[in-house]
Amino acid sequence: MNGSAVGYNDQDSNAGRDENPNSTPASFHSASEEEKHREPTTPPPRLLAQVRQRLRARHYSLRTEHTYVDWIRRFILHTGKARHPREMGAREVQTFLTHLAVDRRVSASTQNQALAALLFLYREVLELDLPWMQDVVRAKKPQRLPVVLTRDEVQRLLARLEPKGDFNDDDDVVDDDEYADRHNGSAARAVHRIATSSPLSLIVRVLYGTGMRLMEAVRLRVKDVDFERCEIVVRDGKGGKDRITMLPQRLVRPLQAHLAIRRTLFELDLSRDRAEVWMPDALAVKYPNAAREWGWQYVFVAPSFSIDPRAAQDGPSTAIKKRRHHLDEKQVQRHVRLAAQRAGIAKPVSPHVLRHSFATHLIEAGYDIRTVQELLGHADVSTTMIYTHVLNRGGRGVRSPLDRD
Repeated sequence: MNGSAVGYNDQDSNAGRDENPNSTPASFHSASEEEKHREPTTPPPRLLAQVRQRLRARHYSLRTEHTYVDWIRRFILHTGKARHPREMGAREVQTFLTHLAVDRRVSASTQNQALAALLFLYREVLELDLPWMQDVVRAKKPQRLPVVLTRDEVQRLLARLEPKGDFNDDDDVVDDDEYADRHNGSAARAVHRIATSSPLSLIVRVLYGTGMRLMEAVRLRVKDVDFERCEIVVRDGKGGKDRITMLPQRLVRPLQAHLAIRRTLFELDLSRDRAEVWMPDALAVKYPNAAREWGWQYVFVAPSFSIDPRAAQDGPSTAIKKRRHHLDEKQVQRHVRLAAQRAGIAKPVSPHVLRHSFATHLIEAGYDIRTVQELLGHADVSTTMIYTHVLNRGGRGVRSPLDRD
């Protein structure tokens, strides 16, 4: 986005001042000569670039980076781009939050998200710890109960999943020079299509059977699936935490069959020098060959190659590579929504509802609340306790007088 809103630079506070009228011509010429020999300085990065740098230095996720940058941009545009955020304060922030609540009618969580982005801007980027930051009122989040499917509804949903996924024969799965040999391309395309379009129904079963979050499932790597111990290691979950969850026995053979086809696609990519996968943090530097190893490959992959969004955002100075990334989470969301419609389920169903249903059904089966907490990766057991409220029937288990004889 072009414009002064994203072009703020932290200039020297003395820039633009008039020369001292008492200065002598000699000293003026001396300063000019010194200026000629001074090496050119690199201009400071623009404000949003500084925000991105600070977020990455703090190891925030890419989604958080996009969200915070977007809210900060909206804040600047709302103020008319008249002043640098350093020159604004509590009144402008409160006006912006009021605009979101009154004019845009956003939820309390969305309003608090915008506030968190602005506080990050002032505290971490501009390094201002002003008294008014403590006085900004956060919106009160309403207490909501999660949407939970019954066991019968889950079975109806799973039965309505389309095993072929959402890809059609007209989908363009050949990217650039990928599989350029048209004489032997039919077999390659067949393997490619099976390996990338079949896992949609499988990944939905994984979500319900393991309680994983959607992004945890699509980012699952081959090395983190342990068939012998029937467990899955969830890496870098919410809050940057690892945990272990179960691998259902019913998913062992389907996952093994899927990985066999996935391995064929990997070998095909490897033979064309296109098997490199994205590596977290600096592991690509520490282990330069790991990105081409089978264990680091994604279990559920996209049908085509794509560019690392951060590399594309950083501009031409960054080495841009096309890689086979993980499956797009939007395809899974659409797949679940359509299956719920076909099953005649009136509740709003998303992939995260399967996680709620997983926890509720475990507690319903008599498993300890602490065990469920560890499987879900909740930091506080009070977060897990909300599923006990869902189990109550008829208003906390009380029998209505209308049902009495």
